[in-house]
Amino acid sequence: MPTSVRLDKKTEFLLEETAKITKVSKAEIIKLSIQQYCPPVLEEKKRHPFELIKDLVDKTGSGRGDLSIKGEEILRERLRRKG
Repeated sequence: MPTSVRLDKKTEFLLEETAKITKVSKAEIIKLSIQQYCPPVLEEKKRHPFELIKDLVDKTGSGRGDLSIKGEEILRERLRRKG
Protein backbone atom coordinates (compact mmCIF):
# COMPACT_ATOMS: atom_id res chain seq x y z
CA MET A 1 0.00 0.00 0.00
CA PRO A 2 1.64 3.28 -1.05
CA THR A 3 2.24 5.89 1.62
CA SER A 4 3.75 9.30 1.14
CA VAL A 5 5.76 11.04 3.86
CA ARG A 6 7.32 14.49 3.86
CA LEU A 7 10.62 14.63 5.73
CA ASP A 8 12.52 17.60 7.03
CA LYS A 9 16.07 18.05 5.68
CA LYS A 10 17.77 16.54 8.74
CA THR A 11 15.61 13.40 8.66
CA GLU A 12 16.02 13.02 4.89
CA PHE A 13 19.80 13.31 5.29
CA LEU A 14 19.80 10.63 8.01
CA LEU A 15 17.72 8.34 5.83
CA GLU A 16 19.86 8.83 2.73
CA GLU A 17 23.15 8.37 4.57
CA THR A 18 21.90 5.25 6.32
CA ALA A 19 20.71 3.83 2.99
CA LYS A 20 24.10 4.50 1.39
CA ILE A 21 26.11 3.01 4.24
CA THR A 22 23.95 -0.08 4.70
CA LYS A 23 23.14 -0.54 1.01
CA VAL A 24 19.49 -0.94 1.97
CA SER A 25 16.70 0.98 0.23
CA LYS A 26 15.14 3.96 1.93
CA ALA A 27 11.77 2.19 1.82
CA GLU A 28 13.22 -0.83 3.63
CA ILE A 29 14.81 1.39 6.30
CA ILE A 30 11.49 3.14 6.83
CA LYS A 31 9.68 -0.22 7.13
CA LEU A 32 12.25 -1.56 9.59
CA SER A 33 12.09 1.63 11.64
CA ILE A 34 8.31 1.45 11.88
CA GLN A 35 8.46 -2.25 12.79
CA GLN A 36 10.85 -1.48 15.65
CA TYR A 37 9.11 1.66 16.91
CA CYS A 38 5.42 0.73 16.79
CA PRO A 39 5.15 -2.60 18.71
CA PRO A 40 6.36 -1.18 22.06
CA VAL A 41 3.98 1.78 21.70
CA LEU A 42 1.05 -0.52 20.98
CA GLU A 43 2.03 -2.85 23.82
CA GLU A 44 2.13 0.08 26.26
CA LYS A 45 -1.37 1.14 25.18
CA LYS A 46 -2.69 -2.38 25.88
CA ARG A 47 -1.63 -2.24 29.52
CA HIS A 48 -4.40 -1.99 32.08
CA PRO A 49 -4.60 1.22 34.11
CA PHE A 50 -3.54 -0.61 37.28
CA GLU A 51 -0.30 -1.75 35.63
CA LEU A 52 0.57 1.89 34.99
CA ILE A 53 0.37 2.77 38.70
CA LYS A 54 1.17 -0.54 40.40
CA ASP A 55 4.57 0.78 41.55
CA LEU A 56 2.67 3.47 43.48
CA VAL A 57 0.44 0.99 45.32
CA ASP A 58 1.86 -0.67 48.41
CA LYS A 59 1.08 -4.40 48.42
CA THR A 60 1.64 -4.88 52.16
CA GLY A 61 -0.80 -2.22 53.29
CA SER A 62 -0.26 1.32 54.40
CA GLY A 63 -0.98 1.10 58.07
CA ARG A 64 -3.23 4.13 57.64
CA GLY A 65 -6.84 4.09 58.72
CA ASP A 66 -7.85 7.15 56.70
CA LEU A 67 -7.43 5.71 53.21
CA SER A 68 -11.16 5.40 52.54
CA ILE A 69 -11.60 9.07 53.38
CA LYS A 70 -8.38 10.54 51.94
CA GLY A 71 -7.60 7.94 49.25
CA GLU A 72 -7.88 10.28 46.29
CA GLU A 73 -5.84 12.98 48.02
CA ILE A 74 -3.10 10.48 48.93
CA LEU A 75 -2.97 9.05 45.40
CA ARG A 76 -2.71 12.52 43.87
CA GLU A 77 0.18 13.35 46.22
CA ARG A 78 2.03 10.13 45.27
CA LEU A 79 1.53 10.85 41.58
CA ARG A 80 2.89 14.40 42.04
CA ARG A 81 5.99 13.03 43.81
CA LYS A 82 6.58 10.43 41.08
CA GLY A 83 6.41 12.96 38.21
